[in-house]
Amino acid sequence: MDARALADRICRTLREAGHQAYLVGGCVRDILLGRAAADYDVSTDATPDRVQQLFPHSLTVGAQFGVIIVREDSGAGEPAEVEVATFRSDIGYSDGRHPDRVVYASSPEEDVKRRDFTINALLLNPENGEVLDFVGGRDDLRAGIIRAIGQPLDRFKEDKLRMARAVRFAARFRYAIEARTFGAIQTLAPQIHQVSAERLRDELSKILTDGAARRGFELLDETRLLSELLPEIAQMKGVAQPPEFHPEGDVWTHTLMMLERLPHPCAMTLAWGVLLHDVGKPPTYRPPSGPNGRIRFDEHAEIGTRMAEEICRRYRFSNHDTAQIAALVANHMRFKDVLEMKPSTLKRFVRMDRFSEHLELHRLDCSSSHGNLDNHQFVRQFLTKTSPQEVRPPRLVSGEDLIELGLAPGPTFRRILEAVEEAQLNGKLDTRESALQFVKDFVKRE
Repeated sequence: MDARALADRICRTLREAGHQAYLVGGCVRDILLGRAAADYDVSTDATPDRVQQLFPHSLTVGAQFGVIIVREDSGAGEPAEVEVATFRSDIGYSDGRHPDRVVYASSPEEDVKRRDFTINALLLNPENGEVLDFVGGRDDLRAGIIRAIGQPLDRFKEDKLRMARAVRFAARFRYAIEARTFGAIQTLAPQIHQVSAERLRDELSKILTDGAARRGFELLDETRLLSELLPEIAQMKGVAQPPEFHPEGDVWTHTLMMLERLPHPCAMTLAWGVLLHDVGKPPTYRPPSGPNGRIRFDEHAEIGTRMAEEICRRYRFSNHDTAQIAALVANHMRFKDVLEMKPSTLKRFVRMDRFSEHLELHRLDCSSSHGNLDNHQFVRQFLTKTSPQEVRPPRLVSGEDLIELGLAPGPTFRRILEAVEEAQLNGKLDTRESALQFVKDFVKRE
């Protein structure tokens, strides 16, 4: 059973038991827009205890806030999940995220007034298709407007993350943010730091991967959130680049152009790698010097890598994702040397973890600047012509082989094995016998 079918069944079961029940929130918005909904939520006047009675295998992870998770395991794939929330009013938000107190309500109208934006506060009766709209959400959908419910300052004070969510929805749907809502974000932008690093990371990642990353970051800038969340990116504005390599303009413009060209769907690590690949340019900027001088960014990849790692730590990325994002930043300049690389160097380069992301970042980098894709095409052709066995060939000799030759384990082992691999990747060794002879000759030279 998929999530929509489960949500419809939950509504039907609740109504047959004498309760009100509606689909609510983003799923209704997406249904009205003709888009596929990511998940489904149900709103009801049934209390959490009553929901659990009707659905004995439900999860009580949010019961203190009137929320129950109903799951349906079909036996194939991931189980379907639907969040069922009791009509309620939220009283106070001392921590800027969770209500201090929940008061259950009897009407859906009272419930929707606690939600964030009008387009997310629509209710749908799945039995007859009736839509309940108490806040003008359908009008805002038609007009393409993101509008906070009630007083925008109050809605954002309840949960500061809603400011970033407003940006994400406006970017994703190509909507405008209503003036009072926009002004409230600008006013409260310095308070965004009250949100946990993990929630901010996830929201920024969604902005980057929802298919409208450029507009999302333009809006982050316009709402003053960018300088709070990622001051390193805001500092790209006005940083000039050599026009012979970057006719498009400054580092900020170049980065926006790359964000605009991100594929959709897109790996989260690639999106962050694109965003951060030139983060080291502002601190390494050097103006032209001398009659033939040009703008320089010496060691910007190395410095940018350290900055990217710090940003990833700040937003509590996993070690695995941090390593990939840092690698994308660290290696993005290496593509300029691929035509001159020795076979061994090129093979080691292309066998980096998730190399397809490195190659895509390079394509975006070139197409958003000078437009020369020769090196990109060279690497693609190399990968097409070269088998995986040639790129990552099986070892011709091992440590045990070296011991059998009478060598004592130690630091020399590593140098010998690396030398053998280097010769193998360069096409100078292709058999075990030739490799063993290479080792003997290497030891004599040592």
